[in-house]
Amino acid sequence: LVQPILVLQKKFAASFLNCRYFSAMKIITPAQTRALDAHTIAHEPIASLDLMERASLTFVRWFQEQFPSTDTPVLIFCGIGNNGGDGLAIARLLSESHYAVQVFCCQISPNTSPDFQANLLRLPTRQGIQKIDLPLDAPLPTIPTGSILIDAIFGAGLNRPVSGYWAELLTHLNTQKSTRIAIDIPSGLFAHQATTTTTFQADFTFSFELPKLAFFLPENAKAVGHWVVHSIGLSPSYIDQLKTPYHFIQATDIEAIYRKRARFSHKGTYGHVLHLMGSKSKVGAALLAGQACLRSGAGLLTIHAPEVAYPILQIGLPEAMVSTDPEADTLSTLLDLSAYKAIGCGCGIGLATSTIIMLHELLESAQQPLVLDADALNIIAKQHWQERIPRGSILSPHPKEFERLFGKTNNQFERLERLRERAQALQCTIILKGAYTCIATPSGECFFNSTGNPGMATAGSGDVLTGILTGLLSQGYSPVKTAILGVYLHGLAGDLAAAKMSPEALLAGDIARHLGAAYRLITA
Repeated sequence: LVQPILVLQKKFAASFLNCRYFSAMKIITPAQTRALDAHTIAHEPIASLDLMERASLTFVRWFQEQFPSTDTPVLIFCGIGNNGGDGLAIARLLSESHYAVQVFCCQISPNTSPDFQANLLRLPTRQGIQKIDLPLDAPLPTIPTGSILIDAIFGAGLNRPVSGYWAELLTHLNTQKSTRIAIDIPSGLFAHQATTTTTFQADFTFSFELPKLAFFLPENAKAVGHWVVHSIGLSPSYIDQLKTPYHFIQATDIEAIYRKRARFSHKGTYGHVLHLMGSKSKVGAALLAGQACLRSGAGLLTIHAPEVAYPILQIGLPEAMVSTDPEADTLSTLLDLSAYKAIGCGCGIGLATSTIIMLHELLESAQQPLVLDADALNIIAKQHWQERIPRGSILSPHPKEFERLFGKTNNQFERLERLRERAQALQCTIILKGAYTCIATPSGECFFNSTGNPGMATAGSGDVLTGILTGLLSQGYSPVKTAILGVYLHGLAGDLAAAKMSPEALLAGDIARHLGAAYRLITA
């Protein structure tokens, strides 16, 4: 069952499957990366030049798989540091594999790194590699149409924005009709802070050992392109002891969280969920969330909805129990909550005054974990009830809902810090939805998801996630484990659905219908 997904990953890599199903990963700072390199060099032990060679070989193996034709011109732009040293080693290795390679040495400064200098001396310029020095203010190079451009100019250690001639060079490279590949990180992009100036815009970014935080933020999408990460054998014991709040969810993490069902269990074992959902024009939200809740494994589900929703829910989801509100079109009344193990609220409820009053009562009286989404979050933002959210709740805003709840930020790095800060202050788990959905925990950790695709940007997808979350909570998973497992399953079901019918044709109901196949994959 695992192999078909790996095949699908390759088939759909151009659209949505990046860097999935590796072992668990930390996301660390450039300073930590330098310390990791130094520790590996000292304790493996290995010479820094030999470690650079190992990294370059790793890149070349990937490059040969992706671009097997040796007829396409390969132009490698090298800076003066170790990123440029990687570029020079890659040029030599590709030339030895009969690729037509040109090297442009960007003379940013006379202060070249020792490993750059060593690889420059190794460059076989008499055996087919054309080396061109590119001094400051030199004419911008002519790029053959259809060539492959490899960026090895500025690495992750960049400490100031790229400007002047070198910014012009990056802009020039970005306008060419070529395939662009960045080594480790696109030049000009800061790994751990916002970037506001010119960057190399890669089609592919090949990162060594661990991904960079910048890769996960939408503002950097054009620079990073499709990223991959491959190990170069840096010290695993040192990685284990590195402290970071940022993590990338992998299949191994999910295997550690998932609990198999006991043979002698019954529906009561897996909890009774209450959904407070729906309004006259949005009964479908309640239906989608209910389907996902039950398919995620909840034992029992009661949907409390306006009277208008009763026949739709009874026919559309006969497995659920339906409680009708006294109001015909909106929710106004709260049930006795004592029978329920988890409660979800917000999908399609609208903003009616009676619904606002009902939500206030829920926030004040609920003893169970809550999953709050959609209009529940919009009401909380409008009424300034953020401090009334019960501790241990799960919030699942999309970016605009997050902004309404917690205010605007200048960039997505600031938003990430705001996300962490609010999760800690409220002692809640907050799921910021999007590509690489980010889960912030009450302890201040952030987990980026590794499943999902653009086809899931469709009406009702969030309702399905809310249903999955309530279903997992009812089975006894903690709020944090519920969020990590739920977001991963949601994205994996979406990947399976998109692979079957295309991202464009994907409907939210397809995600719910593929939850069974997603479970089979994580339990294989």
